[in-house]
Amino acid sequence: MATVTTIFGWIASLAFLAVALVGGYFVLATRKISTQAARAVPAIGKFLPLGAHRIHYVEQGEGRPILFVHGLGAQLHHFRQPLFPELAGFRLIALDRPGSGYSSRPSGFSGRLTEQAALIARFIAELGLEQPLVVGHSLGGAVALALAENHSESVSGLVLLSPLTHLEDELRPEFRSLYIKSALRRRIIAETVAIPASLKYASQTLAFLFSPQAAPKDYGTAGGGFAGLRPSHFYATSADMVAIESDLGAVEARYAELKLPVGVMFGTADRVLDHRLHGAPLAERIDNLELDLVEGMGHMPQFVEPKRVAGLIRRIAAKAFAAPVDKATG
Repeated sequence: MATVTTIFGWIASLAFLAVALVGGYFVLATRKISTQAARAVPAIGKFLPLGAHRIHYVEQGEGRPILFVHGLGAQLHHFRQPLFPELAGFRLIALDRPGSGYSSRPSGFSGRLTEQAALIARFIAELGLEQPLVVGHSLGGAVALALAENHSESVSGLVLLSPLTHLEDELRPEFRSLYIKSALRRRIIAETVAIPASLKYASQTLAFLFSPQAAPKDYGTAGGGFAGLRPSHFYATSADMVAIESDLGAVEARYAELKLPVGVMFGTADRVLDHRLHGAPLAERIDNLELDLVEGMGHMPQFVEPKRVAGLIRRIAAKAFAAPVDKATG
């Protein structure tokens, strides 16, 4: 009996050692990849302390302000490189949402849409932006809608690029690896296997995001793609993914209240978000919304059609900045 116990003890010890070795390998691999990623895409902007937050942002130009809010797993480079050159004559500001890019994410921050909207309203006030036009891409579109509903005095208009606007019936297969409800499990995965796996499957991820177009060759650097290869970024992306279901339904219920200028651009070939669910219904509920459907375009209009996107932004800016408008009650 003692011999059997000893054997099982050795097996348990060897199993533990194997797990520790594998875990240690992934921890070291993650640190190496994330260090290289930070060198490839360093912080390039300013930092604004907001309570426990430290928000990283860039700004360029002078004029009426336009604020850019990125989507799930993205960062401010999704706007700086493709769109800023097309929008001379405005003060352009793009931020990293909490935990994304180089913005910090306090432990108590859930990432709910209304929570992110409240933080952005504080950012607008602290930076002294006078009712900016807010441009939101993908999940950033949902955040922008929550901002307009709950802090109407902070914004003058919205431009939504491939926006998330409605809850879907089930979780898509492409997003299951991000849907990690346990904060502890999310942290362990972020520090071990998530980053090596993200690097391994980067080409498939980019194909999903950009299809049927190809990702820019410099997307990793100029587009900021490498910035996502860090544990803190993965953790924030997963947390944001889980938080969507908390209040998107409540945000969705209030679209008809919005009375400010809104423009929406969607590609008809978007694999990430279907324009028939997230675009057309929005146009039916918001008065005087301009919907620009681009035939054959995928989820990344700012990279694929920057001039067309800039044209939409300029048209909505002309309406938003022309005169005070009636807005939803904040």
